[in-house]
Amino acid sequence: MSQQIAKEISQRAAKAARAVATLSEADKNSVLQKMADAIRARQDKIIEVNKKDLVAGKEKGLSDSMMDRLELTPERIEGMASAIEEIIALKDPVGDSYVLDERPNGMKIEKMRIPLGVICMIYEARPNVTADAGALCFKSGNAVILRCGREAIDSSKAIAEALHEALEASNLPKDVITVVPTPDRELMTELLQQKDYIDLVIPRGGEGLIHFVSDTSKIPVIQHYKGVCHLYVDKDADLDKALAILLNGKTQRTGVCNALEGLLVHQDVADKFLPMAAKALAEKDVTIHADKRSVSYFDGADEIADDAFGEEYLALEIAVRTVDNYEGAIEHIQEFGSGHTEVIITENDETAKRFIREVDSAVTMANVSSRFSDGGQLGLGAEIGISTSKLHAYGPMGLEALTTEKFVVTGNGQVRD
Repeated sequence: MSQQIAKEISQRAAKAARAVATLSEADKNSVLQKMADAIRARQDKIIEVNKKDLVAGKEKGLSDSMMDRLELTPERIEGMASAIEEIIALKDPVGDSYVLDERPNGMKIEKMRIPLGVICMIYEARPNVTADAGALCFKSGNAVILRCGREAIDSSKAIAEALHEALEASNLPKDVITVVPTPDRELMTELLQQKDYIDLVIPRGGEGLIHFVSDTSKIPVIQHYKGVCHLYVDKDADLDKALAILLNGKTQRTGVCNALEGLLVHQDVADKFLPMAAKALAEKDVTIHADKRSVSYFDGADEIADDAFGEEYLALEIAVRTVDNYEGAIEHIQEFGSGHTEVIITENDETAKRFIREVDSAVTMANVSSRFSDGGQLGLGAEIGISTSKLHAYGPMGLEALTTEKFVVTGNGQVRD
């Protein structure tokens, strides 16, 4: 039964993808505005449904980070609607073309950007993904199948109703944005086998979910296992700047993949900066896990071994290490980083450029908070996810990452000898 349901969902999505692939940018933007308006109009209903999901989540013992991701407030719902309007303002990449070459025989060779087709999103307690992914896939000319975890299934369905209202008002099939009706694991497994109809799978959630999807899928998967982001305070850092960025990156919102999980401090500034960090982090009730060179600066810190770093806490916790030099920081990041986001604080431009060049992560930053490692903050509109693998996208994924390129060859009767 699950196999048949998965095939029917995928077939309908593939058919709907053909309907949206040829829409003009103006038509797509008109529908997107209706989606944003419908989300705002349904705010009270969405919040009412979400409260039930929150009660159920609390009863199931969801972590604080999961509960934070699950919760919808008027501000977050407005954020969803505003994110759709930001997508409206973005240029539609579909149809963009450029000339590669004009051959000696007169053939003109171009490349044109086209939709991928059908995207399958698999996510846990993140109901906002329903709106973000639906809008991004629609603007890029794709259909999307949304498989939400049981923690947020009802909230996601409530959001999808708003999106469907806009589609129907525009005489477009609801299957352009499909919410899988049940979080059943067997049905998800069957969806991952539908390689004839689904073109790409994007999982968003815990490391276990992403490993399961990657191991099970017969369809290409965008991978992002975890976000272990570091802040490196260089010997030439402005320490007040470093402290502000540390606090923002660690405490502004803990349950997100761009929150800081590691702090590296050059030994030349450790005596000055670590007491500053200890006082500020204590005021925020942050639990400290520190190496033996750093632990004495923090009251009640947990001393950890040199091979015990690399944890994604998603909580008010952080790992701290004092390093001998710049090279020591790079070695630590290479060993314990997850390829998500790495930040250096330094007033030395050459060191900053070297860090950006040498660190292998999807996003590298100098003197700004890791919390800006987000599609919306980087000008992509609402992101559909972040890739820490390098094929076919790397980093936060916006509209262009949901398209590919095809060759276009035009001539005047040429035949090959």
